[in-house]
Amino acid sequence: MNRERNRARTPSSWGPAASRWLAGALALGTIFLSYCALPGPSARSETPAAPAPAAVPPRTVAYPFPTMGTMARVLLVPADSASGVPDARIVRATFLHVDSLMTNWTQTSEVARINRDLDLTAGATAIDPEVVRVLAFALRVWKESDGAQDITVEPLVRAWGFLGGTPHRPTQGAIDSAFARVGSRHLTFDAAQRTLKSNAPGVRIDLGGIAKGYAVAAAADSLRARGVQNALVDVSGNMAALGHPPDAAAWRVGIRNPHDRTKFFARLLLRDQAISTSATYEQFVAVDGRTYGHIMDPRTGRPAEGLLSVTVVAESALETDAWDTGLFVLGPVAGRRIAQEHPELHAVFVAPGTGGIDTVWVENALHDRFSLEPGEDAHFRVEFF
Repeated sequence: MNRERNRARTPSSWGPAASRWLAGALALGTIFLSYCALPGPSARSETPAAPAPAAVPPRTVAYPFPTMGTMARVLLVPADSASGVPDARIVRATFLHVDSLMTNWTQTSEVARINRDLDLTAGATAIDPEVVRVLAFALRVWKESDGAQDITVEPLVRAWGFLGGTPHRPTQGAIDSAFARVGSRHLTFDAAQRTLKSNAPGVRIDLGGIAKGYAVAAAADSLRARGVQNALVDVSGNMAALGHPPDAAAWRVGIRNPHDRTKFFARLLLRDQAISTSATYEQFVAVDGRTYGHIMDPRTGRPAEGLLSVTVVAESALETDAWDTGLFVLGPVAGRRIAQEHPELHAVFVAPGTGGIDTVWVENALHDRFSLEPGEDAHFRVEFF
């Protein structure tokens, strides 16, 4: 299936207002460097010139920073740590900018304003151009995933306590009340006019399932625009790989163990592509011996079941972050079918097994790039499709 590519804008195309914001953001996060000044030779004696220092081989330098409610980092391959700081600042500023537009954790973001307007007005509300781009892509995935990925799922997430509360199993009445306000079919979106309208009361949008991917894609484009050839941008497992590290032909990215997020059970080789994973190990609640994850099925009003995790590889982090949740919700059978219908996506599904051995379904396109970690074949059985 041919699909248009959604490209994140680089800082050079943000416009005057965003450019002034970016200039202020770049002033943050200054890295202080210390050094020792070596004394020069005595004026009364001649000292033989010291031999030139040996060339330092290229190395990867990590620049971590907090953003979007978590920690992000960019791995660069600079001549030295100081020379990579300007590029790292650009990445950080890009994340701060996207977060200021799309977070649902503050009342000052563009998404918060849109939701207030959807609640208060019967007409269409104007939308920031960047949010228009993300909305357009999210609504496209909603259609192509048969409604499994839905940006209006926020009332359900709140009802289960995974957003702004304590995770719990709500009453059926609370689920039904929230479910009535879920469904992108309630939205009228006009990309050309940059407007959004709700056709039902209480409908809200939540870009939490796609905003981090957009931020990673935008940061990667910013680095490319600055001529950076080798880098890895990462926030909460949403990654974009540029080129390769200095000691390998590709970045070796881990896939977390769905039973223990502190460990990796497999690795994927990544070069000039993006990757993200959707799994329930981040947030869940256990009630009466049953575990409910935070990923909601917007078609049923209840947490999605059938998979432990889904990892998606594609050209853009916007694509991977938009699709990993939808494929997770679809489950192992429909998810594999939809993935195969989209040749631009390559997926890894982890399904619960029996006897302590889970099944890992890996698309054939990843055959030569996927590998289990040593000893994990005792816990995971790999099947290619």
